[in-house]
Amino acid sequence: MSTTVSSPRPGTPQPAGTDAGAAALSAKPVGWKTPVLLAAFGLVALVFFGFLAPNQTASFGISTGEDFFQLPALAVNAFAGGMVLSVLMLGLAGYAVYLKTKDRPAPGWLPVTFIVLFVAAFLIWVVGGARTPSISLAGLIAGSVTLAVPLVFGSLSGVLCERVGVVNIAIEGQLLGGAFTAAIVASMTQNPFIGLLAAAVAGALVSMVLALFSIKYLVNQIIVGVVLNVLVSGVTGFLFSTVMQEDSERFNSPPGLEAIEIPVLSSIPVIGPILFRQSLVGYLMYIAVLVVWVGLFKTRWGLRVRAVGEHPQAADTLGINVNATRFWNVTLGGAVAGIGGSFFTLVAIDSFTKEISGGRGFIALAA
Repeated sequence: MSTTVSSPRPGTPQPAGTDAGAAALSAKPVGWKTPVLLAAFGLVALVFFGFLAPNQTASFGISTGEDFFQLPALAVNAFAGGMVLSVLMLGLAGYAVYLKTKDRPAPGWLPVTFIVLFVAAFLIWVVGGARTPSISLAGLIAGSVTLAVPLVFGSLSGVLCERVGVVNIAIEGQLLGGAFTAAIVASMTQNPFIGLLAAAVAGALVSMVLALFSIKYLVNQIIVGVVLNVLVSGVTGFLFSTVMQEDSERFNSPPGLEAIEIPVLSSIPVIGPILFRQSLVGYLMYIAVLVVWVGLFKTRWGLRVRAVGEHPQAADTLGINVNATRFWNVTLGGAVAGIGGSFFTLVAIDSFTKEISGGRGFIALAA
C-alpha cells in the first residue's frame, strides 16, 4: 500500500519554525579555528611582548621636518604598553570563544583589530629593546608603501591575467625583464622616462610569449610561466655579466626618477610623506589600481573580460573573441608588471644587479 504525500496548496499556513529549522539545518557550523588561533597568538604576545618586554620607553616620531605643524612623538613604556595590548588581545580572543559557545561566527572587525594590536605590540617590543629606542613612524610607513610598489604592479598583472583565465606564473620574469630593460635603455639614452616605457614594452613581450604558447598552442600555463622565469633570469644574468659589467658607465648607470612632492598635500602630517611624496612610478601605482578596478567592474570591457574568464563558451556565443581578449589582456598585464620592474632600477638603487627582483613576482602572484 503506497502513501501519497501531497504538497500544501498556495496560501496554506505553514507550521511555525519551519523556515527557521531549515535555515538552522543549512547553516554552516561555526568552527574553533579562529578562537583558538586568537587565543594562541594572544598568549604568545602576553609572554614575549608583555612579561619579557624591556622596561624602557619606546618613542615613535609622527611628524617630519617638512610638515605644516609638528606633532609630538608618541612615547610608550615597552613593558606597560605590551601588557595592555596583550590583555586587549586576550579579551578579543575570549570574546571569540564566547561567540563560538553561542554558535555565532566572529565578526569581521574582530580579527582585523586583533592583528592591528599584535603589530602595534610587536613594534613597541622591537623599538623598546633597541639600543636607541626611537623610530620615525611616518618614515617607516612611507618606506613600506614605497617597497610595496613593485608588489602592487605585479599583483595587478596577475589580476588582469587571472580574470581572462590565464595563470600568470611569469610575473617574476616580467618584473626582472622590466628592471633590466629600464636600466640599460635609460643608461644609453640618459632619459628615465624612455627607460620606463621600455620596461613596459619588455614586460609586454614576455607576456606575449606566455600568451602565444598557453592560448594558441594550449601549452600548460604553469610550465610556460616557470620556463619564462628561468629564461629571463638566465638572459638578464648573462647580459649583466658580459655587457653591463664591461662598461657600467654606458650600460648600467641610469638616471633615477626623483621623488615628486605635491605642494601643500605633501606637508600634511603623517599621510603627506606617505601618499604625496612619491616617485612617478609611485603615483602611477595609485592610478593603475584605480584604472584596473574601474575598468574591470564598471565598463563593458571589464564585463567581457570577466565573462571570458568565468564562462568562455557563453562569451563565445555572444560574439566575443575569447582568444583575442585573453591575448591582449595577458599582454597588458605584462606591461603593467614591466612598469613595476622599472622601480628597482629607476627608483630604488639606480642600477641593475642579478636577480634584482628577489622573488617578489611570486609574492605578487600570491597577493
